[in-house]
Amino acid sequence: MDANHFVRDLNDAKKLMRNEKYLDALCILNKLKEADKAGNFDYNLTHKLYQLISNSQSLYNQQRVLSVVKKISHEQRSISFIDLKEMLNKQENVELDEQILRREVEILILRSLLNCKIKGNDLVF
Repeated sequence: MDANHFVRDLNDAKKLMRNEKYLDALCILNKLKEADKAGNFDYNLTHKLYQLISNSQSLYNQQRVLSVVKKISHEQRSISFIDLKEMLNKQENVELDEQILRREVEILILRSLLNCKIKGNDLVF
């Protein structure tokens, strides 16, 4: 793969991310990751690639967490991060480390997408 094709695919992944199609973006980015291993691309391109992978993965996780938490908040007043982790795994087939889950919830709260509080090891609605 040449650098122009690499840049074109990076831009395609960015467009998918803007349209909140994070899983599709991750598919492209993971192919680019393999191309990066096989090729010798400029550091700036490689840096952009891994930055987009990290952002896409985080936004995908947040999308899944938000989906599950919205359902839970209508039925319960609070949930522990351990229980939330299990529900994410069952309902969305997403397996996150508890610290990553906590970070994604914190980001959702900071983005004003979740209206809740973290108290100890619980999420309170």
